[in-house]
Amino acid sequence: MIRKRLAGFGMAVLGLGFVLPAAPASAAPALLVRDGRTEPAFSYEEAVRETVYVETPMDSDHDGRRDRVAVAVMRPAETRNGMRVATIMKATPYTGRVTPSTVPDPGVFSDWYDEYFVPRGYAAVEVEVQGTGASEGCPTTGGREDVRSATAAIDWLNGRARATHADGSAAVADWSTGAVGMIGLSYDGTLAEAAAAQGVKGLRTIVPEGAISSWYDYARDQGIAYAGSLGNRYPEYQANRVISENALAKCGDVLAKLGDRAADDSAEYTPFWAERNYRRHVSRVRASVLLAQGLNDTKVRGRQFAEWWQGLEDADVPRKLWLHNGGHEDPLVTGAGAWQETLHRWMDYWLYDLDNGIMREPRVTVQQADNSWQTSANWPHPDSRPVRMWFGPADSSAVGTLGDTPATGATQTFTDDPARNEAEMIANPSVGVPYRLAYLTPPLTRPTRLSGTPEVSVRMTSTSTSTPLTALLVDYGPAAPGTSAPQPESADLFAPAPRGKPTKTPIVTRGSVDVKNRDSVTRPSPVRPGQAYTVSWRLHATDYVFPAGHRIAVVIVGNDKDYVTVDPAAKSVTVDLGLSNVVLPLAN
Repeated sequence: MIRKRLAGFGMAVLGLGFVLPAAPASAAPALLVRDGRTEPAFSYEEAVRETVYVETPMDSDHDGRRDRVAVAVMRPAETRNGMRVATIMKATPYTGRVTPSTVPDPGVFSDWYDEYFVPRGYAAVEVEVQGTGASEGCPTTGGREDVRSATAAIDWLNGRARATHADGSAAVADWSTGAVGMIGLSYDGTLAEAAAAQGVKGLRTIVPEGAISSWYDYARDQGIAYAGSLGNRYPEYQANRVISENALAKCGDVLAKLGDRAADDSAEYTPFWAERNYRRHVSRVRASVLLAQGLNDTKVRGRQFAEWWQGLEDADVPRKLWLHNGGHEDPLVTGAGAWQETLHRWMDYWLYDLDNGIMREPRVTVQQADNSWQTSANWPHPDSRPVRMWFGPADSSAVGTLGDTPATGATQTFTDDPARNEAEMIANPSVGVPYRLAYLTPPLTRPTRLSGTPEVSVRMTSTSTSTPLTALLVDYGPAAPGTSAPQPESADLFAPAPRGKPTKTPIVTRGSVDVKNRDSVTRPSPVRPGQAYTVSWRLHATDYVFPAGHRIAVVIVGNDKDYVTVDPAAKSVTVDLGLSNVVLPLAN
């Protein structure tokens, strides 16, 4: 577990120390601050550990009583003597099934935040959202009830909600300054974004890591469900994964309705998914945001961070972005001490108002393929520009081209083969095969950075009324097209991880669309065989450097069983090359 490997990541302490009152002047205990950072001054072993049950404004299990959510608290022992502290908070459904008699152990936290921040004068708080752990109610997979579990805990920390201990005695957070920073990976970070989108007072900052900003884009790609369980009553499936034994007996109807409302038959964007789209309310965000994302995350993909980031920019929210070479994991795995220091300074600045200079530094940090770190003023990279490349017919080596001018009058046809996997789809682009179209640039004369969201547009006709289209953006090396140089796996969990870890294929990013959703994911449009349509769709955002000598390629197929659910009816698609292209956000 990450938290047990924390000891190796110490920080240098320089300069003279001073103390900063964390409470009114009458309180004796105080923070220890050196060089703009809080320093360890409080005993982790002697910290106060307690569990409280916070009353929420909802009754998600319809039993006639307001749900109470269980909150584990750890805070410096000095808070017994009048010290008031800020809070590092995680809300999570992943506490495991428990029996009605189980009480969560406030001495066991699931991440490393308690070990690191409590000695530095923070409280650590872990919220079990409704219907999970020892909390009452029913889980709703990102619904408004999940959000209320988190915001109720913030309200309690600010004196706006009631709570009790297990014995019924009142629990008052008189030790809390009211300043809260939410953090978490995956679902936990998702709840941080959801809470921030409510504009709840007291939530000063959030640190979402690999978080979902729209559940529709997590389960669907522009009218097609993702492969696996995400396409089969996913909200019900997820709620069943986290529900407690106590809630299970009460929540059967609630969970069934989650699956009924998921629109699996059409994979369209419905009011159910709109409720779980936190980007719609990004203008309400009052908290600052330190956003982290793994560039090799195949679970929570690039659209999640990119569109949330753009919304934050539009709303002028104070923010920083950290893109690392890892997958769906804590940035500590790839960023180690650099990430920990950034997070520490971020929390000190936003929760204790320590002017440590972090907001005067570059806004964006990106880990490169060689594991070095590069900073920039914004993302996509300020030097990135949209470059349109037109699909061209095969050259003398039978490789389709990406070029500056349209290939007027030329068409190409492929026949979908649902049985093919991605490795087959991208293999040997110089060989013509019936189930794909491939278009490549000439070898690059210098490294070329892609930073942002690629978009493909094709003019096409189909022989079927149901037509999926998939685009794969591929990096073909000069030695063996369709392969990438192997990279060694590190045995050290905290060593910088190589990009791809290593990759089996050189696919940089991908995206799919159902042609019936070419105009809208809310309102489908019929597809008539033989009729021409212009279909545009986004690939997932990323940041990637194509090495000199490599070739950028777009591979067009129908079904992609490795990525989205398969439409089994085989079909032929004809593409008009003169009206088909890709727009790549490129620097250099």
